[in-house]
Amino acid sequence: MGKQIKLKKGFDIKIPGAPQKQIGHLQPSKVFSIKPSDFRNFSYKLSVAEGDEVVAGQSIIFDKERPEIFIPSPVSGEVVEIVRAEKRRVTHVRILADKDTKFKSFDVPSSLSKESVKETLIGSGTWSYLRQRPFDSIPDTDSEPKSIFVSLFDSSPLAPDYNYLLKDDLADLKKGLEVLGVLSGGKLNIGVSLATEASLYQGVDATVNTFDGPHPAGNVGIQIHHVDPIRPGQVVWYVAPQDVVIIGRVFNSGKYQAQRKIALVGSEVQSPQYYTVVSGQSIESIVSGKTTDAPQRIIQGNVLHGEQTTKDNFLSYYTNQITVIKESVEPELFGWALPGFGKLSLNHSFPSWLMPKKVYNLDTRINGEERAFVVTGEYEKVLPMNIMPVFLLKSILAGDIERMENLGIHEVSEEDFALCEFVCTSKIDVQNIIKQGLDLLRKEG
Repeated sequence: MGKQIKLKKGFDIKIPGAPQKQIGHLQPSKVFSIKPSDFRNFSYKLSVAEGDEVVAGQSIIFDKERPEIFIPSPVSGEVVEIVRAEKRRVTHVRILADKDTKFKSFDVPSSLSKESVKETLIGSGTWSYLRQRPFDSIPDTDSEPKSIFVSLFDSSPLAPDYNYLLKDDLADLKKGLEVLGVLSGGKLNIGVSLATEASLYQGVDATVNTFDGPHPAGNVGIQIHHVDPIRPGQVVWYVAPQDVVIIGRVFNSGKYQAQRKIALVGSEVQSPQYYTVVSGQSIESIVSGKTTDAPQRIIQGNVLHGEQTTKDNFLSYYTNQITVIKESVEPELFGWALPGFGKLSLNHSFPSWLMPKKVYNLDTRINGEERAFVVTGEYEKVLPMNIMPVFLLKSILAGDIERMENLGIHEVSEEDFALCEFVCTSKIDVQNIIKQGLDLLRKEG
């Protein structure tokens, strides 16, 4: 029996463009791409060259410091282009896909043990779906986590409904959860909301913790903080729900199948819904003909923590959502002096705070510029963690590693501070500061 945790801090941002519960059809992408930039702290080296023929599950890049960890090809076909930037840094490995996918076969253990599970995850490339806190990077194969976490719900704006997405993949989901339970030595924690259907985790040997509250309740970092906090020298692993499904498919079929369902959402999407895709396919194949003609910003992920992208780019390795919102950079004339009934306000600057259920069609304007970093108490209202966010941020800016550790840098990630950045009246790039702190900690640690 897990914990029942009620969170009061946080905020649910309501914007138009939520997905309808239907799965649309997409024309298959001809070219797929693996992007080394998708993987944090990954010193990549190429496993292939232009002109090579590959099959799904074959290594495309690997970590030169940990050569047993590699990123598998999502499709079979020919490596048609290796795109490089300055200093010959690889940005894309592009694969012209076969019409019919050929798969590399993997031996699946008849009985699960920690050793057999680890061997299969490493051999199939699906070890890359495991990520650790701190640093959000792929863990070392010889490290031992204090626990593994899976959050079966997402509370971010326009997030996918996993009750709907996972209902047709229950066998693979539960096999993946079983695998993670064995890998964790029985220390698997599953985070659910009050709305999560029990069918997703029934029969799984794990501790199920229920979270009730606004965003960021669905963030795995918030759940780790309240269930099994990280101290210096400790690591916790986590896996996203659809990545658990992909792991389960390997153990059920002996093949690496990188299909997932993503939500195409946002105010500029004509018919927001779900689509079945393969990791690495082109963004254009997903959004083309499905958005308005207005100036727009395409984001891989949610509006708080996602990464801005273009139609020429490719679906990132861990992406489960594409959001399209209105692009607007022009300042609003006398915006500060207007009544502001259509403006979202958390600090009572506008009367809209009296309408908590109102949906706001937000655009990309930040309504101001960076100014003095002052203590307002706004961060504390939306961060449900027992840390002092302003002091942590200032210790990072000062480069004080000892104070950073004392203030909880090991427990946080950029996404946990995304709401702090959203409500910040000083327009501070909060998430980038957290990234700088984690990079410094890893470099010096």
